[in-house]
Amino acid sequence: MKTFRLLFIMAVAFSLTSCYTRIDAGHEGIKVNLYGDSKGVDDVELVTGAVWYNPIRTAVYEYPTFVQTVDYKPFDINAKDGSKFTVDPTININLIPGTAAATFKKYRKPMNEVIHDVLKTHIVNAYRIKLNSYTTDELVSKREEFEKSVEDHLRDVLLKENFELGEMTSGLKYPESLEKSITAKNEAVQNALRIENEVAEVEAEAKKQVAAAKGRAEAKKIEADGEAYYNRIVSASLTQNLVNMKALEKWDGKTPVVAGGTGTFVDASKFVK
Repeated sequence: MKTFRLLFIMAVAFSLTSCYTRIDAGHEGIKVNLYGDSKGVDDVELVTGAVWYNPIRTAVYEYPTFVQTVDYKPFDINAKDGSKFTVDPTININLIPGTAAATFKKYRKPMNEVIHDVLKTHIVNAYRIKLNSYTTDELVSKREEFEKSVEDHLRDVLLKENFELGEMTSGLKYPESLEKSITAKNEAVQNALRIENEVAEVEAEAKKQVAAAKGRAEAKKIEADGEAYYNRIVSASLTQNLVNMKALEKWDGKTPVVAGGTGTFVDASKFVK
């Protein structure tokens, strides 16, 4: 009976002073001593799998090592000439495997706070440093160069913090006045192109009509030339014998109503006024 009571008391004491957790795949566990002789530089231990710990004296943190997509809140940065730009960055990052303990020793914060506090500071500073090197006009004409310079700088900075930088977008927004200017310029260019196209269409239609008119005129000229040529040929071939032969071909064999004294046909057109 005494043995059972002793075991029961020990079980209760163990349950009150012990907790269990499991470090999932894609994470690194950090076991931290909160009190005692082990508290200090060497108070952090990297653990995996099932972990038993005393919640009074020990804390366990999980640091994910898989790639995370982080969408930071927008912030404003001034360019070299004082223009205010808004940056709305989204980045893919992951903790370098095996560095969870060192990262915790440095910041003593859960991963979420490290990402949204510590790393955001580095991100803001990266954009501030690079944006201050460009004027507004240069940011418009050299946008790709600017984006790459920020990415390269931030990649080096985050690597020192045990993080790998993947893809990123700045979400850079131009000042409202510049956006209006760009919009007005684009509209002017579009209007100029539209007018140019309309003029080209009118000119093309005019050329088409001219070509059609020329075609009709040339066709008439060819037709008139053909008729003139035909008339010249016919006139040249109209001898008296040919005329008489044509008259005989059309004669019905009856005595003409109008005839000359010798019985020949008389040209009636001479009497028509």
